[in-house]
Amino acid sequence: MGLAVRDPRSGRVRPLGPRPGRPFTIYVCGPTVYADAHVGHARTYLFFDVLKRHLQAEGVRVRHVMNITDFEDKIFDRALALETSWKLLARREERRFRSDLGSVGILPADLYPRASDHIAAMRSTVRALARTGRLEPREQGLVYRPSDRRSRESPLASEAVEHAVAEPGVPSPDGLELGEFSVWLPPHPGGPAWPSPWGMGTPGWHLECYVMARRYLGLPVDLHGGGLDLAFPHHYAESELAQALDRRPFARHYLYADFVTQHGVKMSKSTGNLVTVRSAVQGAGAAAVRWYLLSVPYGRPLEWDQRALEVAAHAASSVRRAFRIALGDVGGGSLAERSLRRLRDDVSKDLSRNLGTERALARIARYATVIERSARGAFPKGSRRSSLALVADMERRLGLPLH
Repeated sequence: MGLAVRDPRSGRVRPLGPRPGRPFTIYVCGPTVYADAHVGHARTYLFFDVLKRHLQAEGVRVRHVMNITDFEDKIFDRALALETSWKLLARREERRFRSDLGSVGILPADLYPRASDHIAAMRSTVRALARTGRLEPREQGLVYRPSDRRSRESPLASEAVEHAVAEPGVPSPDGLELGEFSVWLPPHPGGPAWPSPWGMGTPGWHLECYVMARRYLGLPVDLHGGGLDLAFPHHYAESELAQALDRRPFARHYLYADFVTQHGVKMSKSTGNLVTVRSAVQGAGAAAVRWYLLSVPYGRPLEWDQRALEVAAHAASSVRRAFRIALGDVGGGSLAERSLRRLRDDVSKDLSRNLGTERALARIARYATVIERSARGAFPKGSRRSSLALVADMERRLGLPLH
């Protein structure tokens, strides 16, 4: 397959590979649907989109699941403020979210399971957890206490877990010790509640993803991830559940996209310093937004800047103009098929080495500059069809129009 990504636990680049006779399984944590998606969300999902596209271009079968968190305190609070039901709000925002991702060329997942459709399975899982002796009823609901030995399968190294809060060992604002998490929560005002042996309440967030990933993909999934802020506590908690109930890791590999920032501050709904996907696409165009968000390595933050977005728009436009020339659509062509094949192979190598989208885009932009400056003749007769196929292959991998 020829694809390797950086392991967030060790920092080393490790090869990814499907298990024999199985599709390559990807579980990406989806949104909590209560407001518009912003470009930070889009950046995260874009990298998984390119990874999936690249695998499929290499002939690998992929099964991709993205959950929808459709009940949560923020959803209940906003529904109350809007004088609507939490379910109507969640369904509306889910549709908008999926439309926004589609607007920047993100391929749909194979399945979008909703948390609210899996309550019975979550209750059963909590019963199984109770038999481990690690659950304790408290004011925060039914709390899972981790083992003294940190899971070696945690997406963070143990020392990173210990520093995931400001003061390790000091109870967090919700009263839980580091590493503890609730699997069954008391009802929230304005929200739903389901019956259980532990009283009326709702399943915990970490439990939701564990149950849905296990049901639709089986454990361990081949690749799991999302935004960098999910590594702890969310993915740590999922890993704890998998070890406690299945005696196996939750995932074989993890991948995290770093944040989009504005003025050095992480873009988020809670801080309000966000740019929605919809407004970015309306202002600059889908190709420009996609180019910009992929132009910085996934492991580094991207500072949102209007001028940089304009530069990305110019680059995407220049590339399309140059490839139309090269393919003979405008002005008679310039470069030979052999150089296009070499470019396609190099782009594929860039993506294979730690998902180097920034290297691939820079390479394509340089090639486009050469095309526009070239004084050579058109493609040799008969080569246009194969040249078009090479360009189409790069378009499939990157999700970008190149001609």
